[in-house]
Amino acid sequence: MGLDNLERGVGLFAGGVALIMAIVQAIEAHRAKNTLSYKYVKGTACKAGYHHVLSFCEKLVPVDAGKYLFSSVLIALLGLALLYFSQSRKRPGVIFVAVFLFLALGASAGILFLFMGAWLMIRAFRLQKYGDATFSGSGRRAREMGQAKREARDPSTRKARASKSKSKTAAQAGPSPSKRYTPKKPTRRS
Repeated sequence: MGLDNLERGVGLFAGGVALIMAIVQAIEAHRAKNTLSYKYVKGTACKAGYHHVLSFCEKLVPVDAGKYLFSSVLIALLGLALLYFSQSRKRPGVIFVAVFLFLALGASAGILFLFMGAWLMIRAFRLQKYGDATFSGSGRRAREMGQAKREARDPSTRKARASKSKSKTAAQAGPSPSKRYTPKKPTRRS
């Protein structure tokens, strides 16, 4: 159930993207600014530090970078974990970290990681059920399994099996007793 070369490459690429996203978020946190505003009243001037924009008085204030630090570190750690699990070819770890990256980044940026985790889960299901994770290989194996089931349900082969089972039941008078659950017969004393 380890990753094949394609899945490993996708996992390593996604881990690199997660690290880049963490670095970009950390840089943007230092440059980000919040806008404080209040309704402008005609005939009055804006407070000190505010400037008039349309019908508001606005002021730009730097964002506290500490609140973005946790999410940047979390995304960087998850990116490193994704690189580790991809390098060591551990499919469950890659899926787990991809889902957590989706949760950490949110729906807009993390949707690609959710799709990657779902893709790996589908490939794992195909690999377990059909022995091949590719579309063509699992499809071929599914057709072979379906053909075998149809042949087993074919009426001509069913009659042949029924005649064999009738001859078997005639030879056996009844089911053989179970050694585990059938009580022993008591010995008869005269």
